[in-house]
Amino acid sequence: MADRTGASASDKTFAVLEALVEHSRLTDIAAATNLPKATVHRILQVMVERGLAQPSGTGDYFTGPRMLALAGRVMHRLDLPARVRPELEELQRRTGRTVHLALLHGDEAVYVAKVEAGKPYQLASRVGMSLDLHSTSIGKAVLATLDDGRVAALAERTGLRRHTPGTIVEVGRLLAELATVRSRGWAEDHEENEPGVSATGAAVYDHAGHVIGGVSAATLSYEAADQPADEVGRQVVEAAAQVSRALGARTVPS
Repeated sequence: MADRTGASASDKTFAVLEALVEHSRLTDIAAATNLPKATVHRILQVMVERGLAQPSGTGDYFTGPRMLALAGRVMHRLDLPARVRPELEELQRRTGRTVHLALLHGDEAVYVAKVEAGKPYQLASRVGMSLDLHSTSIGKAVLATLDDGRVAALAERTGLRRHTPGTIVEVGRLLAELATVRSRGWAEDHEENEPGVSATGAAVYDHAGHVIGGVSAATLSYEAADQPADEVGRQVVEAAAQVSRALGARTVPS
């Protein structure tokens, strides 16, 4: 915790504003900012007047309507693929594979960015294409963040479509696969979504710590065999964490 003795008024205000995102009790905000309760209370009163904070009536404070409006305007202007493209390009450079970013959309995900590998061929994936969660590395990375009950419910809704002979279409096998993903940190797709294509994926989180999609590095299966799976997995996990931080995630679940 930083010692804020001698900190400027703007530094103290920003510290309280940042702490308010995660804490509601005055005592907790004071502890998080290392500021006296009286100072925190005074700053919060100013923030209430400006609509940045809102009292609950029981002594707690929450983010106010003005902060929510400002956040909404920022998100409206945010070009997410452009914002994280440097991270995606670096992953492509390090792995030599085609890199994707996909975001959750209901019970599936949608590709929103693709960085080509510069090979003589191109994978069939394209921006705007939807993908099933159970048959892709990004999808399995996302599913691994859910408990087994939610995964089973999703499987019942979607039916676990078969795309290739390798697609996992049994709930029990999928749950076992997801247990491996959780322990390892990344997911793999071995020709489960597209014949001849293998991919490694990891989940991406937003500023609130919620999973919103994932990053993958994909290539033809015979080329994938030339790279150590663990090395590619670690690179994809690192890239996904960098993307998450670029989107405001302060911590990335491990």
